Amino acid sequence: MHTLIAKSAPATKAAAVPAASSGAAFTDIPLSNMRKIIAQRLSESKQTIPHYYVTVECEMDKVLKLREVLNKASEDKYKLSVNDFIVKASALALKAVPEANSSWMNDSIRQYHSADICVATSTPTGLITPIVASAETKGLATISNQVKDLATRARSGKLAPHEYQGGTFTISNMGMYGIKHFTAIINPPQSCILAVGATEKRVVPGDDGDVRTASIMAVTLSSDHRTVDGAVAAQFLKAFKGYLENPLKMLL
Repeated sequence: MHTLIAKSAPATKAAAVPAASSGAAFTDIPLSNMRKIIAQRLSESKQTIPHYYVTVECEMDKVLKLREVLNKASEDKYKLSVNDFIVKASALALKAVPEANSSWMNDSIRQYHSADICVATSTPTGLITPIVASAETKGLATISNQVKDLATRARSGKLAPHEYQGGTFTISNMGMYGIKHFTAIINPPQSCILAVGATEKRVVPGDDGDVRTASIMAVTLSSDHRTVDGAVAAQFLKAFKGYLENPLKMLL
């Protein structure tokens, strides 16, 4: 399981590690405040939220081509990553399937009006999830520049609380590490988290009965079954896949 956190304290250094005695078989690493919060929140998530998982594979060739074209035309004003397209596609899919953009409130289900996308970011002291607010309203270049800025400041502990507390949906991307597929723990009080794997070349069936080569990326949606039924998760992934396989729709 990949763990993450939304409501963390700014990055703090762990206390100095006492020197292990000569010949010791282990070293005890003191817990930072962030690590304690991660442990508490993720344990609570797994113990109280009924997780289930739905996976879909997306053909990424059109995204990769569009990314190449847009980056060549950028005049160094931006440099789009595949993850920027994933953020945008997720936000638009949430607007198309608002039931997935929700939280369990015990006596009601809260549906959010904007897609505030948390992007899981590794830091020296743990994982933090900076927020791209109202991502459905932002262009790819804006999303790209904002994600880079948030990630840089997250790693140096310079985020303001409103930049990492909250959010309505989380993306955890481990594709850059070569991970093909994984499942992620929901980031409470959100209802869903999207686990993104690496893109790989694969032989797939062609339309004419022959075979062809395609760039395939697997994503797995973890959902809270109290708020998001299986059909809703499937509808979200269908919309998400549709945007990635027809990425020009994200530019409209």
